[in-house]
Amino acid sequence: MTGQTYRMGEMFSGPGGMALGARLAAHAVEGVELQHAWANDYDSDTCKTYRRNILVPEYGDAARVVQTSVDLPGAGGGVVHQNVHDLNIAALGEIDGFAFGFPCNDYSLVGEWKGLRGEYGPLYTYGVQVLASKQPKWFVAENVSGLRGANEGRAFKQILQHLQAPDDGPRYRIVPHLYSFDEYGVPQRRQRIVIVGIREDLDVEFRVPSPEIYMGIDVSAKSALTVPPIALNAPNHEFTRQSKQVIERLSYLEPGENAFSPRALEVMPQRLHIKTRTTISTTYKRLEPEKPAYTVTGGGGGGSYVYHWIHNRALTNRERARLQSFPDDFVFDGIKDSVRKQIGMAVPVKGAEAIFTALFKSFAGIPYPSIEPNIEVARVLSSESTKAA
Repeated sequence: MTGQTYRMGEMFSGPGGMALGARLAAHAVEGVELQHAWANDYDSDTCKTYRRNILVPEYGDAARVVQTSVDLPGAGGGVVHQNVHDLNIAALGEIDGFAFGFPCNDYSLVGEWKGLRGEYGPLYTYGVQVLASKQPKWFVAENVSGLRGANEGRAFKQILQHLQAPDDGPRYRIVPHLYSFDEYGVPQRRQRIVIVGIREDLDVEFRVPSPEIYMGIDVSAKSALTVPPIALNAPNHEFTRQSKQVIERLSYLEPGENAFSPRALEVMPQRLHIKTRTTISTTYKRLEPEKPAYTVTGGGGGGSYVYHWIHNRALTNRERARLQSFPDDFVFDGIKDSVRKQIGMAVPVKGAEAIFTALFKSFAGIPYPSIEPNIEVARVLSSESTKAA
């Protein structure tokens, strides 16, 4: 088989979950080499984490990360000033592949669901500009499951239209699919829409990888956090100081229960009840040791930190990173809250690896078990919604 080298660019890269997954996939598929050309993210600590873990020598000396309002060495020894809202795409190097997890804030079911009307909603257009100008052979785009319903479905339709046919760019065959990452080796029930696109002039067909390939993997929370045990001096493994009230509240909760579970409310003293009109099912929710974890998030106040099934405490960032399938030697930069945000916003490594493995095998002509996508492009694009999103 003829070897294939892909220069990959990333936009809204996060700390490196997508990049590490792609690297592992390249190592697993014979004849594939992955080189990193450039990456972009708006958060300083996230960029530092990416540089530390992803920009290793095997990715080449030319690789660089662009962060909002940060000065970076230019190609001729000068200084490049870049901002995520004013990114000079023309100055970025040529690429063969493109990955981007455009900000999900305005598409998340947990937020206000502003969609394209929000501050972050239109940022996917930067990725479309990359497709038009760099014309990569393939792209992988990731976002939350709520993307399908934002703006009554109009946002999703518009995004698919632009990814399929960027203005002044090549057309792409796109395969959107709602992945449940616990079915792909990730110890967490995390659903995300991933859109894989292949340039139409290439005789390559991407098919959604079958979860059956990963059925033998133990994705329980207990296994993820205990096999092997996490060293006490592991990076990002600082324990949170829980208040006496939180410790006492947790002591009344069984695995899988939250602060509003009926049984817990019956046995818990009234002074420990949370008085709020909104009852979120993950508030102070304990993990169930024999099941995948519920979704790890990057923000939120008291009760949103993911809680151990037996110990009366929140998980450490290292434990959250394991639920996102990051290895223990992947070190996150920043203070605890910053690290928590990076982990919660990241693409799970093993989930990305599964998708990139299928993508690289598609280009290499290597067969693999597949399933039909659960999102029909034709149906979305033929929807009758015509109002502005």
